[in-house]
Amino acid sequence: MAPVRLNAPGLFVALEGIDGAGKTTQADRLAEKLRIRWPSRQVLLLHEPGSTGLGERIRRLVKEEQGTTIDPIAELLLFAAARAQLVSEVIAPTLSAGGVVLCDRFTASTRAYQGAGRGIEMHLIDQVESVATGGIRPDLTILFDLNIETALARRSTALKDDRFERQEIAFYQRVRAGYLDAAQEQPGRWLVVDGGPGAREVTTAMWGQIEQLLDF
Repeated sequence: MAPVRLNAPGLFVALEGIDGAGKTTQADRLAEKLRIRWPSRQVLLLHEPGSTGLGERIRRLVKEEQGTTIDPIAELLLFAAARAQLVSEVIAPTLSAGGVVLCDRFTASTRAYQGAGRGIEMHLIDQVESVATGGIRPDLTILFDLNIETALARRSTALKDDRFERQEIAFYQRVRAGYLDAAQEQPGRWLVVDGGPGAREVTTAMWGQIEQLLDF
């Protein structure tokens, strides 16, 4: 049975996973399918941090190598600031108008990266996220899971200066475990797909499993 939508009349889907798992490619494909399936509804494809003027400035700050170390708590609050702006400026109005929001990363990324990865206590993350999101949660979170070695091998050389791309393998192992733990906690609102096969095979498998969940 499909879960009750939390954001009716709109629909909110978050796409998660470590970089290299094919998340961004699949977000583009899913947006295209949704626009064909529901042409009367606005379908927005967003990314975090970003998709607002403030968010893009924070994105450059937290992801580019600045020559200084960003404290984990400071990092958490920067991501939360970008998310608060995105929710208030874009996500909440779109959902209220009955639109569809696809977001490349949302709160699950914070729990995986800053929680499992950086070691920040989850109760603190929950408090910060509650303020940043105003209580908005995805109707469905799609996790593209992939083993760390394969994901790292797929990384673009253009990302070599990304702060997160420079982390050690153990960091990514903690992040992946954090994602899988979260998916097990709420199986009714998570869909875990194998990011290993080719992009077309992943799209087919994903759409076949989520079509009923996304039906209006």
